[in-house]
Amino acid sequence: MSEKLHTPPAMSYGDYLGLDTLLSAQRPRSDEHDELLFIIIHQASELWLKLSIHELSAARQHIRDDDLGPAFKMIARVSRIQGQLIQSWDVLGTMTPSDYHALRPHLGQSSGFQSFQYRMLEFLMGAKDASMLRVHETTEVYGVLEAALAEPSLYDECVRLLSRRGFDIPADVLERDLRQPHEANAAVEAAWVSVYRDPERYWDLYELAEKLVDLEFRFQQWRFAHLKTVERIIGFKQGTGGSAGAAYLAKALEGSFFPELFRVRTSL
Repeated sequence: MSEKLHTPPAMSYGDYLGLDTLLSAQRPRSDEHDELLFIIIHQASELWLKLSIHELSAARQHIRDDDLGPAFKMIARVSRIQGQLIQSWDVLGTMTPSDYHALRPHLGQSSGFQSFQYRMLEFLMGAKDASMLRVHETTEVYGVLEAALAEPSLYDECVRLLSRRGFDIPADVLERDLRQPHEANAAVEAAWVSVYRDPERYWDLYELAEKLVDLEFRFQQWRFAHLKTVERIIGFKQGTGGSAGAAYLAKALEGSFFPELFRVRTSL
C-alpha cells in the first residue's frame, strides 16, 4: 500500500487543480509584506464569484424550467459562499491604515469597482444599471456584460414563474425593459402574500422565496462587511480607480434585489 502511495500518479493533485498556474498568479509589485495578502484575498474572492455566477445561472435555468428542487440547492450554496466572502473581509481587516498607505501607490488605477464578475453577479441577481458598463467599454468583457444586462435576472424568472402558476402578474411587469432594475410592484407583492399565507398549498414557491431572502440577506452582509473594512482601513477617502469608496458602498446597501419579498413581511 505504501509503495503505491509513492508511485507518481498519471494525474497529480497539482495537475488537476492547475496549481502551477494558480500559485504563480500572485505577482506583487512592491516589497510590502501585506501585498501578498491583498492579492490573495481578491483573487480568492474572484474564484468565489465565478462559482456564484455558475450556480445562480443554473438556478435561473431550473426556475425557467419549473424544476425548483435543484435551484434550491444552488441558491443555498451561493448563500454559503457569501459566508466565505464575508470572512475574507475579516482577514483583510488585519491590514492597518499604515500598511495600506504603504501599498496603495503600487495599485495604480486598479479597483474592485472594475470587477466584471461582481457586476455580472449583480446583473444576474437583478441590480441592473447600464452606467456600470462604462468602466468596461474598452475591454473584451464588455459584450458579455452587455448581454447579461439584457437577460432576465434570477428574480425576473421567479416573477414569471408566479405568472405561470396562475397569479395575476401585470403584462408591464412581465414585458418590462430587462436592462432596467425590477421595481416593487403591488401585484407581485400580493402574489407573494398569497404564498406566505398558505405555505402548505404553495410549498415550493414558499421555499423559493425563503431561499431568495437568505441569499439577499447574506449578500447585503457581504456588502456591509466590505463597507466597514474600507472605513476601517482608508476611512472616507476616494477609492482607487476614482470610485467613491465607502460612500459608494453605503449607497449600494439601500437597494433590494427582491423588494416584494421584504415588503411581504409587513403585509402579513
